[in-house]
Amino acid sequence: MKKLELMAPAGNFECFMAAIQGGADSIYFGIEQLNMRARATMNFTLDDLSEIARIANEHNVRTYITLNTIIYDHDISLMKRIVDEAKNCGITAIIASDQAVISYASSQKMEVHISTQLNITNAETVRFYSHFADVMVLSRELSLTQVKKISDEIKRDEIKGPSGNLVELELFGHGALCMAVSGKCFLSLHTANASANRGACVQNCRRSYKVIDLEDGHELEIDNEYIMSPKDLCTIDFLDQVIEAGVEVLKIEGRGKAADYVKTVVSNYREAIDSYYEGSYTKEKTEQWMENIKTVYNRGFWGGYYLGQELGEWTDAPGSKATQKKIFLGRGSNYFSKIGVAEFKIETHSLSVGDKVLITGPTTGVIETEVLELHGANGPISSAKKGEMCSFQVSEVVRPSDKLYKLVATEVKDAVHV
Repeated sequence: MKKLELMAPAGNFECFMAAIQGGADSIYFGIEQLNMRARATMNFTLDDLSEIARIANEHNVRTYITLNTIIYDHDISLMKRIVDEAKNCGITAIIASDQAVISYASSQKMEVHISTQLNITNAETVRFYSHFADVMVLSRELSLTQVKKISDEIKRDEIKGPSGNLVELELFGHGALCMAVSGKCFLSLHTANASANRGACVQNCRRSYKVIDLEDGHELEIDNEYIMSPKDLCTIDFLDQVIEAGVEVLKIEGRGKAADYVKTVVSNYREAIDSYYEGSYTKEKTEQWMENIKTVYNRGFWGGYYLGQELGEWTDAPGSKATQKKIFLGRGSNYFSKIGVAEFKIETHSLSVGDKVLITGPTTGVIETEVLELHGANGPISSAKKGEMCSFQVSEVVRPSDKLYKLVATEVKDAVHV
């Protein structure tokens, strides 16, 4: 039995390293503007591809480029440049939804994965796209019963992709959900001339709204739910059912999220997947994993439509419900490898003995630790204030300009942007 592949998001090198540290089998990312997170500041460039491939090969991780927006004629040249450079650098596959991308990538002998934007909901559609692609990302609106039926038909009819292997099914397993069917939404385009289908969504569905009676002018504020903003998808507490439905790849959403989100979510799903195959997947463990992933950005959790729910569950807040938030303190100055001590300059707030901290950087990835002892210029200190230099023990290498954050508890009821 092939082990479920854990696929992680990355919007920059910090997140890329965090995904590796979390135990991802594969990492997906966007290049330039032709991806569904084109509006985000977190996107790689063509010049980054060789370094991405080098790091991935060093850690035996597969790499997937999300070239999954709709494509216009003026995009064709850039699209082909991205595919060509991806092939030259040894990137594993292209995730695509536009037939122009699917056709060109396939003609260049690049592995193709069909994006969820194509809304695959049956085995006949899998059969059609199997001429071009080895992996199909299924619609997020399916139940696991429907997923299993598609998986069973692939095996029964031996539906194979270009590689000659049976087509594999990929499923969104965790992260933000959209009110639209598999992400195909026009609300942002209608209100802000920013197309979600071109990666430019302004997320106006996440806001609060009022309803006005046009006949008599009465106005009602919808204060109990953000009725177009679903809770985040989470499958960690029924991951056994996901695997047994025949899913081969589990995808974590979050190319616009921070590195600590990536490492926390990926590492907990890594533990859950491993425990399933070891025969130690239990309800008690899932409860602990749920508590762990609640510490990073989330809008509350539900199981999507996979377990057969007819209606969605909507969040009651515009931002995150994370039980923990991070406060920026300063940046790395030096690392003394012989004694395992990192030096930082505190730029905001203060740092004290006993604080839990997070350190992130493009090469460092994510380090989470506790300050057991703190030293200043003249010896041990209990705290360091803004403008002061301080140092404490860190078991892993810290690099200049790595960012230092203090981790503090957040009231669950608060909507905090982390």
